Amino acid sequence: MTDRSDLDAISVLATLVALYAVLKLGLLPALLAGLLIAQLVHSTVPILYRLGIANRKLGRAIALTLVTVIVTTAIALLVVAISSRLTAGPENLFFLLQRMAEVIDTARNHLPSWASEYLPANIKEFEDAASKWLRDNAWQLRYIGGDVGSFVFYVIVGMIIGGMIAFGRDTRANEPGPLAAALEARVMVLSQAFQRIVFSQVRISALNTLLTAIYLAIVLPIAGINLPFLKTMIAITFLVGLLPVIGNLISNTVIVLVSFSVSPSVALASLAFLVIIHKLEYFVNARIIGTRIKAWAWELLLAMLVMEAWFGVPGLIAAPIYYAYVKDELMMRKLI
Repeated sequence: MTDRSDLDAISVLATLVALYAVLKLGLLPALLAGLLIAQLVHSTVPILYRLGIANRKLGRAIALTLVTVIVTTAIALLVVAISSRLTAGPENLFFLLQRMAEVIDTARNHLPSWASEYLPANIKEFEDAASKWLRDNAWQLRYIGGDVGSFVFYVIVGMIIGGMIAFGRDTRANEPGPLAAALEARVMVLSQAFQRIVFSQVRISALNTLLTAIYLAIVLPIAGINLPFLKTMIAITFLVGLLPVIGNLISNTVIVLVSFSVSPSVALASLAFLVIIHKLEYFVNARIIGTRIKAWAWELLLAMLVMEAWFGVPGLIAAPIYYAYVKDELMMRKLI
């Protein structure tokens, strides 16, 4: 008979292998969708209980139905809204990237010679470099836009599996065996890490987007400055803000370059504002993430750097969740 410590070690090893396989097989959308549905159902059941639905199985069935309908509708509306904002109209993502290329091309007139050496010589060189990057990283980019059919399929299957797991939780007639119970404990730890990371990052991204929108849509117009691509930049700020640490760098770069297209002084003002805002947000983020994830910004950044080098874009997305899970397992065993 295998003792408890051996079962614990086996379950942890099996979970790590499974998490590795998720990235190698391109199943991260399914994993994230399943975890999201399971967490939403788990969070909805207590609300239904307070509303008078005391039967646990019935409560889970109602919660699963509500969550599925709401999430599916929300995702569909969000995809349509974001797609129309980023791909349609005179301020779409393509024209934004084109404007950024033009800004880099004209930046030589305002930068010292040593800094100009690191910029493309012209728009053509910028486009050639971008095209080469796209070709070299096509296998990564298909993950977020190339193979849409597979992505949607994985998300739907993940939602179904997550819903089935959430519905079956605590409603079984028989107790699981020792190994199954140990594996379920690992899944619970992973699910809790996912909840802390994702829900905390959504709150942080929403706060960052609100402050950025106030600056772009209120502060600058009051000063007589109207930046182009306003709505596109706000949408990008929220989307990339879902990525810890690196998301702010991406959105800040876009905003500063667009500001530079108006004038260098506006770019400096935008940079100063963003630095000040992010310094103030640091204390809020430290409270949101630090207390819930128990990780400093440099820890997440290092994890994201390693995972991106190892697995590309999927690793970058999964890094905070994987890191939080591993750290939770180590802390449970008092190893750190």
